[in-house]
Amino acid sequence: MWQPMMLRLGVALVAGAVIGINRDLHGKPIGIRTLGLVSLGSCLLALAVQQYAVAHGEAGIDALSRAAQGIVSGIGFLGAGVILRTADQAHVRGLTTAATIWVCAAIGLACAIADWPLILMGVVGTLIVLIIGGPLEKAIHRSIDRDTPHRRSSDSTTDSRPPDQR
Repeated sequence: MWQPMMLRLGVALVAGAVIGINRDLHGKPIGIRTLGLVSLGSCLLALAVQQYAVAHGEAGIDALSRAAQGIVSGIGFLGAGVILRTADQAHVRGLTTAATIWVCAAIGLACAIADWPLILMGVVGTLIVLIIGGPLEKAIHRSIDRDTPHRRSSDSTTDSRPPDQR
């Protein structure tokens, strides 16, 4: 009875930590420990709800659904803590980090229900976005800037990108 839960918790921890390695390597404010704990915590909460539902005869799907809603709401506070504005208040930083926290919570929930293909696809998809997404965005911005006629000085004040990325 305990082995399936240990496997689910272990996979949740490893999945979050693997994504955290990418964030650590990019110097982001979250990393292995934070994302491992987010994923583990989501799995743990969902498993606790499942165990309670089984022990008390409640409809497991309703209890799990309410737990998922609580996790999604609660994780928003953690994500909000990493979103920052730069001094000029024109550039927001940390949105990818906040989204990474959110997706690790979802992966933790998937671990709780032991949906192994979904977990694998979630981790791989997340890593693809994190590894390829940044360079792709930069290439698109360079291409757009190259094709755009020179801006007037008044246009630069409405540009939300930092001066070094215009």
